[in-house]
Amino acid sequence: MIGILVSVINGLLLGSIYGLAAIGLTLIFGVMKVINLAHGAMIALGMFALYFLATSGGMNPYLALPLVAIGGFVGGVAVYWIGVHRVIGRAELMSLLATFAVSMIIIGLGTALWSTSPYNVQINIPGVAIGNYTIPGNHLVAAVIAILIAAALYLFLFYTRLGKAIRAVASNRQAAELMGIPSTRVLAIAFGIGIGIAAVAGALIATLFPFTILSGGGYELKSFVVTVLGGLGNPAGALLGGLLLGFIEGVVSPFVDVSWTPVIEFSLFVVILIAFPMGLFRVGRGK
Repeated sequence: MIGILVSVINGLLLGSIYGLAAIGLTLIFGVMKVINLAHGAMIALGMFALYFLATSGGMNPYLALPLVAIGGFVGGVAVYWIGVHRVIGRAELMSLLATFAVSMIIIGLGTALWSTSPYNVQINIPGVAIGNYTIPGNHLVAAVIAILIAAALYLFLFYTRLGKAIRAVASNRQAAELMGIPSTRVLAIAFGIGIGIAAVAGALIATLFPFTILSGGGYELKSFVVTVLGGLGNPAGALLGGLLLGFIEGVVSPFVDVSWTPVIEFSLFVVILIAFPMGLFRVGRGK
């Protein structure tokens, strides 16, 4: 029984990071209706950014997170102006192809530079013992940071001038422009914030598990599942969806082989799409 409890706790801790990763994806979709297929590649870049800051730069991995966020934001704004700006408002396939191309470029360059060999960020933090089981300390720290970042984003969106401008553009771009809001600049900032959050989520994952340049793909798929659970364009719902996905993983992992976990997750994905197309945590579900 204690083993199941520890598994559920570990699942919830991981779920908070899934939720943070999905927040970056759902924020971009909610503001500009762009499905970012470069999301996984950006998560992987966040992993490598933390690795090099911690090894070559000699920084404490957690103190390096703000630099990862800033780098992700700057990179996100650059990607927006180069590959996304011209396809906003056009057919959805255009944005899918544009972001997919960015993803392939990043993965190709990353493979050439770093190969597909696993990397690892060494962190030693005492865990919490429950009976004969231990909850890793780095999992606890990563979960707390993820929740704090999600809370900070909520406060930013609802209680700052720029955050309110982002929500205004997401709600009605034309009306926001009539009120004097520079929508193009706001969209670039929102895209940068979404990528910055994805990069930080990747950095937190790097403190937990070994990774390669291809590792972001699996977390991108989880982000899509979480986004559907929480509701497209709903950052708060994304965090709740991540916690729910982590809870499900924690419950099933003691009873089934780990290879069955993706099957269960994507079966849930299909069921939610059919039964609750607007997500479980969003008001006003579609019919």
